[in-house]
Amino acid sequence: MTTETIFDKIIRNEIPADIVYEDDISLAFKDVNPQAPVHLLIIPKKRIATVNDIQEDERELVGHLFVVARKIAVQHGFAKDGYRLVMNCNDDGGQSVYHIHLHLLAGQTLGWPPFANAEPKQG
Repeated sequence: MTTETIFDKIIRNEIPADIVYEDDISLAFKDVNPQAPVHLLIIPKKRIATVNDIQEDERELVGHLFVVARKIAVQHGFAKDGYRLVMNCNDDGGQSVYHIHLHLLAGQTLGWPPFANAEPKQG
């Protein structure tokens, strides 16, 4: 079993979070370090450490996160203008909490590519 994460504590209501959506299998809350005017994290309540750990029988759970993103976008009025969904994987992918989570970013025009000024990895 992987190490407990801050998301496990949020799921159990042991630490506060600004929750915007919850159902039986997922939770969405505001990111404490927002990178856009709207920056939410959508997580499954079942802990899956990374994208590499997703199993075939979890595809509906992972797909559900995208359905939740759509629901939130419609409910909060930014679906038509657009939004970005990102799921990072491992260190080089920018993952900092090892419990999969879908970033929902909205509220401004988002540029591409992200991290255009990042240095290439050596070796």
